Amino acid sequence: LAPNRERLRNLIILISLFVIGAIAGKYSKEMNEQKASDKNDNQVEFRIAKLNQVWEKAIRMQLAPVRLSELHSDLKIQEKDELQWKKLKAEGLDEDGEREAKLRRNFNIILAKYGMDGKKDTRALDSNRLKDHDVKDGDTFDDPRLDKLWNKAKTSGKFSDEELQTLQREFHHHKDKINEYNIVMDTVSRTEEIHKNVISPLEGDMKEHVVHKKHADLKQRMRDLNQGFERLRKITHEGYSADSEFKEPRVIELWEMAKRSNLTEVELDSLKEELRHFETKVEKHQHYQEQLELSHQKLRHVEALGDEEHIMRNKEKYNALAEKAREMGYKMKKHLQDLTNKISQNGLQHNEL
Repeated sequence: LAPNRERLRNLIILISLFVIGAIAGKYSKEMNEQKASDKNDNQVEFRIAKLNQVWEKAIRMQLAPVRLSELHSDLKIQEKDELQWKKLKAEGLDEDGEREAKLRRNFNIILAKYGMDGKKDTRALDSNRLKDHDVKDGDTFDDPRLDKLWNKAKTSGKFSDEELQTLQREFHHHKDKINEYNIVMDTVSRTEEIHKNVISPLEGDMKEHVVHKKHADLKQRMRDLNQGFERLRKITHEGYSADSEFKEPRVIELWEMAKRSNLTEVELDSLKEELRHFETKVEKHQHYQEQLELSHQKLRHVEALGDEEHIMRNKEKYNALAEKAREMGYKMKKHLQDLTNKISQNGLQHNEL
């Protein structure tokens, strides 16, 4: 009898463990499904809470579709960089806090860029970059030098309609770089004010080092702005040369940066080919942005008519385009970041937003 009782007890234990395992598995599955459901219901887009808060605020603000897509890409890049930094910090590789300070500054730049920093935006950031593709007589760039140069280019007779559109995109890109510089300068100034109010002699050298890095970044940005303006001035006076390599402003900027670097001829040739692929990616992303804006306009028109079936169909198409534009925007900006770092060899210093 004793052996039978022992076998029975072991069988009961095995059955109990099996039941517990099944319940645990079911609980785990339900928890995962709950997380997926939360994502669908609450639009949890990012793994970092503060980035989700920014995204939710942007939706409440009803940013223009293209602007919202741009913000999503910027937040994805920020998420990638912050998660990468957390790994480095865990390995003790950011002892001076330089990368952390850079990430904090980039986050503040995103807030300012999209008007979510709590300040009234006096930088006149355009909410729809698609306007960059149309040549309009009344366009201004909120900068007297740019306005004067642009008016001269329009009346010079040196440019075809297509070249004038390309040049206008370059002018708008330069205007965006000026806005970005002003945001960075404002962010650095506020950071310095905070540092002045914190009395901590032990951290004095570290803070001075970080501040020095920020000023070096500002100086580099100013040099880039001056070189960019000189390029625009030269093109306005001489027109585009027959052997112009690229059309997209961001690609042109990278190529100009590469030519000023210490890259060898072989490396430049290799980079030129990569930049051609990148330019195709930029153009494709712009195409999806244009389609997204058109889809949004059509959806608004259909909603005004009140046809539920048409509304549902157009909403599905709009959501699919929005998802595609965000996905391509992230890939394009990630590629831009990689190319910039490859040329500058300075980590995140030239992280483009």
